[in-house]
Amino acid sequence: MDDEKKFAVLIDADNISERYIKFILDEISNEGVATYKRIYGDWTTPNLNPWKTALLDNSILPYQQFAYTSGKNATDSAMIIDAMDIFYSGRVNGFCLVSSDSDFTRLAARLREGGMIVIGMGESKTPKSFISACNRFKYLDILAAESATIKPETEDKQCEEEKPENGKTRRGKAEAEKAAKAEKSAANKRTIRAAILAIVAENSDDNGWLNIGELGDRLVKRYPDFDVRNFNFSKLSLFVQSLDYLVTKKVQNGVYCKIKV
Repeated sequence: MDDEKKFAVLIDADNISERYIKFILDEISNEGVATYKRIYGDWTTPNLNPWKTALLDNSILPYQQFAYTSGKNATDSAMIIDAMDIFYSGRVNGFCLVSSDSDFTRLAARLREGGMIVIGMGESKTPKSFISACNRFKYLDILAAESATIKPETEDKQCEEEKPENGKTRRGKAEAEKAAKAEKSAANKRTIRAAILAIVAENSDDNGWLNIGELGDRLVKRYPDFDVRNFNFSKLSLFVQSLDYLVTKKVQNGVYCKIKV
């Protein structure tokens, strides 16, 4: 237990839905222990009411931050100040910053400069700048989509989706977003393919073989948001075995891959 890494989990409630709480805590438990669990927002606003049960069930401390002026997000500043206070306390090994907001890019970079492990979590809309500033990044909406625990949409919400919005139905808007996400996924696959080929070519042994564990580590260093679950695989080995441009072999000390000729 003493060897486990200690993390401060800081959540931007104005930017993240309460339905992701299970995924946030499950993911950080794979990395270590959540020593701090804090969430920031203006709790006087009705839109944060759904968070109440999640906070009580998971022992997350809410921090109140009023908006000083209209159009300015004071929550971000409060979260950044707390993060630096925790950093200087020397009580944690890393941070989990939960937000889809690019305003935390500089914070993530500063924490990494200080030797902290920084794990980011947010939705697919998260700006690349924030993702790149983290050691690793998890897409909560992708994790949620793969889980059967997500509650189905209610009939009322389905009916509401049919109402026009700026000349389009909300359902049509959702379909457009889905198509855009599919296009982005295809681009990601092309990028990852090029990276895998380069990594294997540059780091393989004299016979062209590379341990897939090393391949995975090097991919995450290049692309913090790389996660085989983004491609509908539960394990790295299954993902690598599915690639038609690689061949794999299993030996006593692990699974190896090489470029198919």
